[in-house]
Amino acid sequence: MNFIHIGAGAGDLDPASNFRDGFSEYVKKHKVKKKKIYVVEANPKNIKNLKKCWKNYKNIKIINCAIVPNNFKKKKIKLFYSEDDAPHYQLLSSDINHVKKYFPYSIIKSIYVKTMKIKSFLEKYLKDSNVESFSIDVEGIDYDIIMDINLKKYNIKNFSIEYLHLRRDQKKNLIRKLLENGYSYKGFGLDHNNIDWMFTKKKSWWNDFITRLFPYVHRIHYKRFNRILKKI
Repeated sequence: MNFIHIGAGAGDLDPASNFRDGFSEYVKKHKVKKKKIYVVEANPKNIKNLKKCWKNYKNIKIINCAIVPNNFKKKKIKLFYSEDDAPHYQLLSSDINHVKKYFPYSIIKSIYVKTMKIKSFLEKYLKDSNVESFSIDVEGIDYDIIMDINLKKYNIKNFSIEYLHLRRDQKKNLIRKLLENGYSYKGFGLDHNNIDWMFTKKKSWWNDFITRLFPYVHRIHYKRFNRILKKI
């Protein structure tokens, strides 16, 4: 069984996040030292802290690259970041306007990072097609990456997906794909700021019904909806 986190930042060593990281907290809480853990981070400045974060785990593979959709042609990608986002530059994006949105008065810089297509990543590292937890937070291209994953080939039990930057049409397409592959919405994902959705490969008529209504319910009463789901 595998655990995958794409867009790991500095793990649980970032003071801007109050030294919290949903994925590492989840893994460490469940004591999965005998499982294979893959942690991917594009920003080379964060690799040192990720190694410290996971120093007690021999089954960890920390990968410094940018995971991209399968149609991305270039071997490197230009990523933008704000000087005001120091020291860990968690908001690293291929869209400069995305960075400016959150840091409108900051100096924006850029770096080039080597890329790996999501298909290549899964084929290279997953010897076992079973994935317990797949968490992704890549500032804007989460949708394209997930839509490129072959869910018939890979048995991913839980998806934690950042929804913050998804357009309405992307939300619908994403939910449709997950529904068709046996997933149901189960509330907030691993991020402790509640900006992730959790989808679980566990079908029931109630979860299926709620998931189909989800795009509408989400806009009305998200927090109340989440409390109800946790009781199911």
